[in-house]
Amino acid sequence: MLTYDMEERGKLSRYDYLYRRIKADILEGRVPSGYRLPSKRALSQHLGVSVVTVENAYFQLLCEGYITAKERSGYYVSQAEELPPMPAFLPIEREKEPKKRVWKYDFASNSISDKYFPFSVWSRLMREVLSFGGEELLRRSAFNGEYALRKAISDYLLHSRGICAPPENIVVGAGTEYLYGLLIQLLGRDRVYAVENPSYQKIRQIYNANGAKVAALNLDKQGVKTEELYACNASVLHISPSHHYPTGVVTGFTRRSELLSWANKVDGYVIEDDYDSEFRMTGKPIQPMQALDKGGRVIYINTFSKTLAPSMRIGYMVLPSALMRAFSEKLGFYSCAVPNFEQLTLAKFIERGHFERHLSRMRTAYRKKRDEVISLFLNSGYPLEILEEHAGLHFLVRLKTEKTDEEIRRIAAEQGVRLAFLSDFTATAYVAMQHYIVVNYSGL
Repeated sequence: MLTYDMEERGKLSRYDYLYRRIKADILEGRVPSGYRLPSKRALSQHLGVSVVTVENAYFQLLCEGYITAKERSGYYVSQAEELPPMPAFLPIEREKEPKKRVWKYDFASNSISDKYFPFSVWSRLMREVLSFGGEELLRRSAFNGEYALRKAISDYLLHSRGICAPPENIVVGAGTEYLYGLLIQLLGRDRVYAVENPSYQKIRQIYNANGAKVAALNLDKQGVKTEELYACNASVLHISPSHHYPTGVVTGFTRRSELLSWANKVDGYVIEDDYDSEFRMTGKPIQPMQALDKGGRVIYINTFSKTLAPSMRIGYMVLPSALMRAFSEKLGFYSCAVPNFEQLTLAKFIERGHFERHLSRMRTAYRKKRDEVISLFLNSGYPLEILEEHAGLHFLVRLKTEKTDEEIRRIAAEQGVRLAFLSDFTATAYVAMQHYIVVNYSGL
């Protein structure tokens, strides 16, 4: 007779505890295949539980195939191949979350301050969407995102960036990292993907993780060197021509035209990552390459992570018409990974001018913060030079010192200052420039 102490069940119901114990005995071989289980009434009397408890436990075992029922005969343990013994139950020791160090100044993190987020406006729009969204909130979104958001992005790009992008050519996704993965599936893993060197490391990591061939191309004062691009046999180039991270280089018109010519010659594509174009502190934002493209060779990609919040996992890309048709045919089975609720809220935020007003406030706040940080560096008494401070949310500081980057990093850390260096972002030793601090000031 099966014997279990029902008082040991803890918070489990009686039938669940009984079901688990019988299953464990079957899996561990204590109750062999073909064994006839006690009748429901006999086992209930033996264990001091109701017949319903035993009946529910047997029913669950029957559903999962651990036992079979024979009419007018009873329940039998199912025949099964011999399984390895189950590991002994050990309580899970939860790892303690590592304690994060609190830095006096963190120049390495490119986070943004929460005090700038328009919480009151955003919450009001969220309530409006919940109140009047109706069916739009519950139905499945189009594979490339809600039309309302794509239309809002289309209008914004036209008057702010000079990009003519019909809503039908826009794909909304859960951040640019997700969109990179879709592009690799669309364009193919057999291509060589050229990336800038130095560059944001995660770009290289994503291409490598997706099985794509990656070529890291060195930069000059105009960006990617065209001769290296031809030499590496790449057919996809991923660049940030309006403001490169981390060097701050801007690719000029001549080099842009060379890159577009390359794309047309090799039947290739340029992925234009315009990640922080909104934050040009002097003059107008640089015109995107996509606005110059006449051959359908530029894929424009951007995100709201920098302009609103890193947790706002909403990015978008503008595909040339031929690629959009291919995307629809090849990848249109994917569902949009951004919830309708967030898409519709963001659409209203852009449509009603809140986004542009927010950007204007942010530019003013960041310009003031940048000037204060630069002033601190210049008045520090150390021999240094400020570079590439006119755009984006970072700039470079060139130190005049004989110490290595690692020595400087260690000395700074001892004072509670976290630093990142240009040499941290390189894929090859060619551009492992020493003594250039990458100062991310947005989250200070």
